[in-house]
Amino acid sequence: MHKNKPFSIPQREEATLARGLEGPALLSMAKQRPDENKISLGIDLGGTKIIAALVDRQGRILARDYRETMPADGQAAVIAGMIDAACTVMEAGGVNASQVAAVGVAAPGPIDAESGVVTAPPNLPGWKDVPLRRLMEEDLSIPTWLENDANAAALGEHRFGAGKGTRHMIYVTASTGIGGGLILDGQLYRGATGAAGEIGHITLLPKGPYCGCGNRGCLEALASGKAIAREARERVRHGVPTLIGELAEGDLDQISAKLVAQAAAQGDVQAREIIEEAMSYLGLGLASLVNLFNPELIVIGGGLTKMDELLFDPVRRIIARTAFRSSAEAVEVVPAQLGDDVGVLGAAAVAMGAKKQVWNVQERRE
Repeated sequence: MHKNKPFSIPQREEATLARGLEGPALLSMAKQRPDENKISLGIDLGGTKIIAALVDRQGRILARDYRETMPADGQAAVIAGMIDAACTVMEAGGVNASQVAAVGVAAPGPIDAESGVVTAPPNLPGWKDVPLRRLMEEDLSIPTWLENDANAAALGEHRFGAGKGTRHMIYVTASTGIGGGLILDGQLYRGATGAAGEIGHITLLPKGPYCGCGNRGCLEALASGKAIAREARERVRHGVPTLIGELAEGDLDQISAKLVAQAAAQGDVQAREIIEEAMSYLGLGLASLVNLFNPELIVIGGGLTKMDELLFDPVRRIIARTAFRSSAEAVEVVPAQLGDDVGVLGAAAVAMGAKKQVWNVQERRE
């Protein structure tokens, strides 16, 4: 059992229909009333933003609220913002709590999805064993389900995006770090303790660069945005001729994966070599997963996918060359489709999947 210091949720401000909603969302609400029995509410909780949305069974966003997280204001203020965002979209959609099937929350890990507790997310300072699911349920009176953001994104892409209709899918997010989720036999695979899918921490080079997790040679330490920027800084620091230094105006702190991609797009040999090497490592990591799980689809999302074929060509080539032939021929590697909505749609997918389980909120509380 988790012991938590109790805290109160401040009373939410009076919601308005306009706050956080885009014009098309408001217009869609005016034109047609959704089937309330099929509505779920998704909340994407991040270190910088909270996005809430009413979502129907087809993945259409019917109303949306966007606001800053403001983690420095403390746990209670952040949770109050989440509750207010949920109430805002319900008002905008003309529904009340009894007409919402379930709430899904996509939260940064680590979390305990089974107990609904956010344990110690690094981008939410001060959060320690916060019983987020219970607090949300008590205030909203709606069954609430919690999932880590990478798993939620995998569910979102599987239900509404690039993986729709598949049974065996691997979702990878390639950005500042690398994460992912596993859909096996049509279901999210969480593992014995809920920690499955840590794709970024496959060890590829035991004596390689240190990873943020403390190990060496992890996929994240070799193929993430941080890894690309680190390698570029090293080359500039050692005087290797490259456009990267010019674009950064000599400031090593300005070198990012985005800037390296910009140099590569202008034909810089060093930038293209750095990206090729990083994406080859990504391909090696994914080839191992192809051999292990034999998926039909790998969906890659995240900021690095903006590099387009600079990412996908090496990944596909390495998988074709190193994975077992039958498995390599069976798998397709494609970009994610949901874009910036992957978090909130993934959260809604969590709610839609969880409500199939027969749970009683009052029984859980007891």
